[in-house]
Amino acid sequence: MPDFDMLVLGSGPGGQKAAIAAAKLGRRVAVVDRPDMLGGVSLHTGTIPSKTLREAVLYLTGLTQRDLYGQSYRLKEDITVADLTARTQHVVSRETDVIRSQLSRNHVALYSGTGRFVDEHTIALREAGGQERLLSAEHVVIATGTRPARPESVEFDGRTILDSDNVLTVERVPRSMVIVGAGVIGMEYACMFAALGSRVTVVERRAGMLDMCDVEVVESLKYHLRDLAVTFRFGESVAAVERHARGTLTVLESGKKIPAEAVMYSAGRQGLTEELELANAGLAADARGRITVDEYYRTQVPHIYAVGDVIGFPALAATSMEQGRAAAHHACGEPVGRTHRLQPIGIYTIPEISFIGRTEDQLTEERVPFEVGIARYRELARGQIIGDAHGMLKLLVSPGDRTLLGVHCIGSGATELIHIGQSVMGLGGTVDYLVDAVFNYPTLAESYKVAALDATNRLRQLDRIGD
Repeated sequence: MPDFDMLVLGSGPGGQKAAIAAAKLGRRVAVVDRPDMLGGVSLHTGTIPSKTLREAVLYLTGLTQRDLYGQSYRLKEDITVADLTARTQHVVSRETDVIRSQLSRNHVALYSGTGRFVDEHTIALREAGGQERLLSAEHVVIATGTRPARPESVEFDGRTILDSDNVLTVERVPRSMVIVGAGVIGMEYACMFAALGSRVTVVERRAGMLDMCDVEVVESLKYHLRDLAVTFRFGESVAAVERHARGTLTVLESGKKIPAEAVMYSAGRQGLTEELELANAGLAADARGRITVDEYYRTQVPHIYAVGDVIGFPALAATSMEQGRAAAHHACGEPVGRTHRLQPIGIYTIPEISFIGRTEDQLTEERVPFEVGIARYRELARGQIIGDAHGMLKLLVSPGDRTLLGVHCIGSGATELIHIGQSVMGLGGTVDYLVDAVFNYPTLAESYKVAALDATNRLRQLDRIGD
C-alpha cells in the first residue's frame, strides 16, 4: 500500500488547492516543498509581493491622489527600499502562516525539501540536511511552477542586472532603469519604478506591448507612462548588457546605447522541472520546461497530473487554483465542473487593466459584428471623488442578440469591476440587463450602466436607419 493517496510537488496556488481538495475528499495527502518556499513563487517572489509592493508605491508616492491635491502631492519625499519592503514582508509572513494552518487543519502532511521521481509512483525526498527518503503515492501532482528565463549571454548579479525574482531585493531605488520585455511582468515593474521617480526605458523586440489587450486600453496606458517619463523602444533587440563601475550600458542591435543604474530582464518563464528526473516516471518536458497535459490535467502517465505555471498558458495564480482543484477531483473520481471558458485577466499596471472576452481586433478579424459602449470615470461621481479622471470601461455588444462579447477596463478597481461583466457574460445576460439594473451610487460599478446606455443608444440608431 502506498504511503499516500496523493503526493503534491510544490505548494503554490495550484499545489495548495490540489492537496486541500483531495484532503477534503478524505484522501491521505502530502505536499513537498522547500522550507523557505511554502506558498510557492506566487507568495515569495511573484503575485503577492509584487502586488503588495505596488500598493506601497501608490500609497507612499501619492500618485493616484495628485488629481485631487496637485502634482507635487507626495506622502514621503525620500522613499527607501525599506519603506517598500516592510509591508511586503508583513503580508508574505501572514500569508505563509495562513497556508501552513490550512494544510495542518486539513491533515495534509508537509515535507520540507525537494522531490525527484524514482519511478512513476515513488518520489525521493531530499531534505535540507542532504539525506534522502522515499515516499510512494497512488497519484502525483506536479505543481513546481517556474523561474524567470535568463539569456545565457547576460551576466545577472542580482544588484545591477536583475530578473523579476531579485528585483524585489534591490538595495535602493535606481535613478534610471532599463526593462527588457514589455509583457505583463515587465510593464507592471515599469509602472512601479516610474512612479517612484526612476527614468525607465522599456525595450521590446515586438512592435508593441500587451498585445492581448484592447488597443484603446494599451494606448491609454502608454499615455500614462509617457507622462511618468517612460521611454519605449519597440522593434528593438538587446545585443549586450555591459556592467561598468558607474552603472550599466544596454547595447541594442540597432547600435543604440542606453546608460542606466540597473537593468531588469523580463524574458518569459522557465518551468522548474530540471531536477524532477521526469524520465524515471516516463515523462518529458519541452524546451521551456513545460509539461503537456490533457483537459483533466493528466500527463502522459494517467495517474500523474500537472497544474499551474509548469503547464504554460495562462500561468495565473487564479487559473492555477482551479486547475489544482480540478486535477484532485478527477484523480479522486469526483465529478467536477469544467472551468468556464470565459476567464478574466488582470494586469496590475498603474493604472490597472482587466478584461474578459474578445477584443475589437479579434471580433473584426473573425467578422463578428459588434457595437461599443463606453463609460469614462470622469463622468461618474465616484471617479471625481477618488480623483481618477482617466479610467474607462468598454462593453462590446452583439447587435443580434444583445449579449456581451467582451468587457475591457482600465483604471482604479478594474480587476474587481471585471467580475460584474464576467457574471453577466457567463450567465448569457444581455446589455439590457445592465440598462435596467440598479447600481449603488456613487460607485465605479455604475460605469456598467453608463456604458450599457451608450451601447443601446448606438444600437437604437442602427435599428432606426434599418427601418
